[in-house]
Amino acid sequence: MKTKQKAVAKSYRLLSESAPLSLMLSSHHNHRTSLLYFDEDKGINRPLRYARNQKSPFEDEQDGNAILEPIIFEDGFLHVGRANQVLQQFLSYHPGNGQVFEEVNEAKDAAEELEVEEMILDAQLLARDMSITKLETVCRVLMGARADSMSTAELKRDVLVYARHNPEDFIDTLNDPALQMYDDVVQIFAKNLLSLRNKNRDVYFNLKDNKTKILTVPYGEDATDIMSSYFQTDDGVETYKLLKQMLKKK
Repeated sequence: MKTKQKAVAKSYRLLSESAPLSLMLSSHHNHRTSLLYFDEDKGINRPLRYARNQKSPFEDEQDGNAILEPIIFEDGFLHVGRANQVLQQFLSYHPGNGQVFEEVNEAKDAAEELEVEEMILDAQLLARDMSITKLETVCRVLMGARADSMSTAELKRDVLVYARHNPEDFIDTLNDPALQMYDDVVQIFAKNLLSLRNKNRDVYFNLKDNKTKILTVPYGEDATDIMSSYFQTDDGVETYKLLKQMLKKK
């Protein structure tokens, strides 16, 4: 025998980040506002209408004495008591459910917050245990800082702060196999083995006996990203090996 679900009070919140002080939700189907629910069993669209003195949120199950009431979110929230089951049902069928508003689920919220907190903890533990060399790499790649001139304390502080505020991006970056190459490109530019000309559109060798152009950076793209991609091509891999050897001697 199926156990009847116990009636409980429920809360709902608007999904907009900038919720108005007060918002009146559409409460009945009309030519201006479509409030239809497709009934799978009957194969028809059924108009919705909230009337507290009725037992159903469907207009075709209501009598002629329906008393309409406004549905108002205050400061982004709407609280519905356990005795008002018809409004809870109405909101569950409302087309705006999941689009304009959602039911507050404290267990789900707690699980999502726990996931975020665990990710922050994981990111900071990774940052804490990184070698100085890896710290320098991450600092150059993620923050564009001149890691070579920073103290060990400055490196650790900046990377830990970044990991705390951007845990997902930090972890993804550490797991990116192209991290070392990207860092090499940053250093190659920093050591002037390559140079940018023509308003940072063209990349040139900047070697003693070689000042030739390598490529043009597509409009809107980043030179470091483009060179990292180029160094992974058949034409660029030998150039990358040569510049990396020269970088080690700097």
